[in-house]
Amino acid sequence: MDGFVYLLASACAVVIILTLHEFAHAFAAYKCGDPTAKWEGRLTLNPLRHFDVAGLLMFILVGFGWARPVPINPNNFRHYKAGLFLTAVAGVAVNLLLAFLFYPVMLLVVKNLTEANYLYIFLNEFSYLFVLYNLNFFVFNLLPLYPLDGFRVWDALDRRRGKAFLFVRQYGYYILLGLILESYLCNFLSDFVPYIEYFNILGYYLRFVINGLYKLFGMFWGLFI
Repeated sequence: MDGFVYLLASACAVVIILTLHEFAHAFAAYKCGDPTAKWEGRLTLNPLRHFDVAGLLMFILVGFGWARPVPINPNNFRHYKAGLFLTAVAGVAVNLLLAFLFYPVMLLVVKNLTEANYLYIFLNEFSYLFVLYNLNFFVFNLLPLYPLDGFRVWDALDRRRGKAFLFVRQYGYYILLGLILESYLCNFLSDFVPYIEYFNILGYYLRFVINGLYKLFGMFWGLFI
């Protein structure tokens, strides 16, 4: 039963996070002058309009995944570069803000809820996973690899779009897939091969940045809680 409660808490966290992330992209694009996402029914808080099944399962099972990309037409932006940049960062900015604001809630749940029942388990797991998944989504999506948000930020800021940009635009998806598979392989072999975790490039990157953000959040909220 505890496993079911964990999966329920994980699924609830993912639904909220993915929906708000994609809505933020659509909202930013609309405010910058592009109504494409609205016309496609993506300017909505209805989670069913944003889900990608494979990405949703990845998020629930391993902590990072993806949703259906929000369709945009940069040619509609009133200011092309600014619109492209703001639309690209809107989703990850929301993830970082949600993690930051929910961090004290997580601390309060851990400190004040001590009853060993399923409601406590759900609230404890949900608050922890909500912060963790938001940070995972923030850090993961900032990778400058197509089709992630980090690549779209690069696209907005890079006027030259030289060979490196074109290479990542063409092969970024395969590089990203390789990093994910390499991370899975390292995790799988970690019980059998000593020090294999040091070769987990994606996992090391995620842990390093997320641990740093946790420390910053703890320093700030520790002043009040």
